[in-house]
This record gives sequence, C-alpha cells and structure tokens, in this order.
Amino acid sequence: MLDPAAGRPAGLATTRPADGPTGDPAGSNGTSANSTSASTLPVAGLVDLASARPADVTGARPAVFAAPGPVGLATRSIRVLLSPWARLSLLVVLLAAAATTVLLFEPQRLLADGWPPHLNGAAAVVVFAVAYGVCTVAFVPRPLLNLAAGALFGSQLGLGAALAGTVIGAGAAFGLGRLLGQEALRPLLRARWLKAADGQLSRHGFRSMMAARLFPGVPFWAANYCAAVSRMGWLPFLLATALGSIPNTAAYVVAGARASTPTSPVFLIAMGFIAVTGVAAAVLAWCKRHRLRGH
Repeated sequence: MLDPAAGRPAGLATTRPADGPTGDPAGSNGTSANSTSASTLPVAGLVDLASARPADVTGARPAVFAAPGPVGLATRSIRVLLSPWARLSLLVVLLAAAATTVLLFEPQRLLADGWPPHLNGAAAVVVFAVAYGVCTVAFVPRPLLNLAAGALFGSQLGLGAALAGTVIGAGAAFGLGRLLGQEALRPLLRARWLKAADGQLSRHGFRSMMAARLFPGVPFWAANYCAAVSRMGWLPFLLATALGSIPNTAAYVVAGARASTPTSPVFLIAMGFIAVTGVAAAVLAWCKRHRLRGH
C-alpha cells in the first residue's frame, strides 16, 4: 500500500542522519556528512596548484635561477684577482716597475748635477721628500739619498727633507706589504729564524724597529717589508722609524753638506759616527745570529 501522505510504500521509514550535538548532521561515529567531501579538498587543491604553474610544466625557469654566465665568470675573476698570491704578484710587479724607473732616472746625478733650477725653496724640499720616499720603496740605498739631501739643502733643511722622505717611504712600503703581501707570505714563515724575527717584531714592535733603525746593519727596505708581514701596528712602526732614523740620517746629511771640506771637524765627526754605528751593527748581528742558532 502507498502512504498517501509521503507517496512511499507503507512500512518504509524515512531515514536521515541524526543531528549532532551542535545541530550539524553527524552519525553515531561522530563523522560529519561533509567530511567525505572535505577529505577530497587537498587532492583537488594539488590539482589546482599543479594546473596554476604552467612555467614548471613547460620547463621554463624563473629569472632568479637563470644560468650565471658572465656574472659567474666575473665573480670568479674577481676572486682570483683578490687572492693572496695574485696580490703578491702585483706587489712584485709594482716594485720591479719602480726599481726600473729609478734606474732610468739615475738619482745619483743629483750629487753631480744638482737640483733643477726651477725648483727652489719649500717646494723643492717637498718634492725631494716625496721623491726620496719613492726611491726608498724602489730599493735605492738611503745613504746616497741622505748625502744628496745634505749637498742640495744644507744640514737643517736637508735633515728635515730626509726624515720626511724616510717616513713617507717606510709608510708606503709598509702599506704595500701589509695589503698585498702579508696573507701570502705569513704561511711561509716556517724557518726557525723567520719565526723568531716575526715573533720579535709582533710582540716587541717598537723596540725592535728602533734597534733596526739605529744600527744600519738591516737594509731599510728589508725592515719595512718584514714589519709589514708581521703583526706590528702602524703607530709603533712609524714612530720607531721617525725616531730611530734621526742619528744616522743626520750623520749622512751633515757629511753631504760638508763634503766640500772633508778635513773639517764636523765632517770627520759625522764620518766617525757612521763608522762606529756600522761596526756596532755588525757586532749586534753576529750576536743575534749565534743566539738564534743556540735556540
């Protein structure tokens, strides 16, 4: 028989999910009627995300991940140019070029030909001091430059120009060695006497540099570059250079200024001082050498 009210066969009950606690349709197992359809949402989301990235499907890559090409080559080139050994090679090239230029200029002609006539007064002293510094960087012996300073400018101005040139040259050599050579040369300090010299300069920089400047046994350029490779600071190096160079510089400048009267007492005193400091430097070097061998 048909149920006239519902239009269904009689005896069939209409079933519907029981309402959950919150009024949402829920079964006795606590699962929502919409949970089945909701569980399919991640899958549909993945499909949508996959369809929304045509760039990955077609194989095209974003600009961020483009092949480095010239940029990568430029980066590698910069790293090579800034490497310690590349900078050391640059230092060697610069020093060789400076030495060649000085040899072509022939600074010893200043003793015979004198200073150019169009340069005089304070300008001449400044130019000479700068040229003095450049020549010391290029391994020109300082005694020759000190004699030229005395012969050109006299005792007082010559001493001032020579000391200024000494500090300029020492600072330039120290800066070049520290910037271009320290990183490459420090790992090579493996010999015992090299380690001893490095430790002496690093721990007692001012005292060691004062001794090197007072006694002329150590070449000026060698002391500069050895100090640059060590861990000595700028201030102790420049201060010890300025103070320690005064006695010998003054002796050579006075000898150059009085070279026309080689029998004068001032000239003889200056030459005697140079000889005494030279002998003292030789004795000190001999003692240091045997002390290092003893260790």
